[in-house]
Amino acid sequence: MERANINLKIGIIADTHITKDLNRLKTFLEKHLSDVDMIIHAGDFKSIEVLNLLREFKSFTGIWGNNDSDEIKALLNETEIIELEGYRIGLFHGHGSRGTTIERAYSRFSDVQADVIIFGHSHQPVITTRQGVLLLNPGSPISKRKERWFSFIIMELSAAGINTRLAFVPASLI
Repeated sequence: MERANINLKIGIIADTHITKDLNRLKTFLEKHLSDVDMIIHAGDFKSIEVLNLLREFKSFTGIWGNNDSDEIKALLNETEIIELEGYRIGLFHGHGSRGTTIERAYSRFSDVQADVIIFGHSHQPVITTRQGVLLLNPGSPISKRKERWFSFIIMELSAAGINTRLAFVPASLI
């Protein structure tokens, strides 16, 4: 898809879990998300400095995760529904105790006709669908846990459709 046909290019991240070394995230953003129009963060910032950096870097929206402080929870919602380029997008971190992360994210929006649901929590990147809903978990660009690579998602929205891709980055390139 050519850039001219894209109405909105979004970088999707989650689970940054940064409490120090904010420069690591800043370097990641400059290297990998400098050409996006907007950033969506699906929770677990871990520090207010991460939230502030994202707000300064690009147009931004996000929700809090289970590891976020009361300070972050006071500024963001636990769930959000946003409309971009005619698409309804649900945001929820995915935390909870029943079912899998993906099941919790999907069920959180069972009463809403969402086109896309963005979540995090598991640190396991995935792009899949369930009953006509696109489900996106970007993994983590900073805290990959047991995954081999750091990861994030690029989502391009246009009248012609939604284009998504997972990007995997080795530690040496973060």
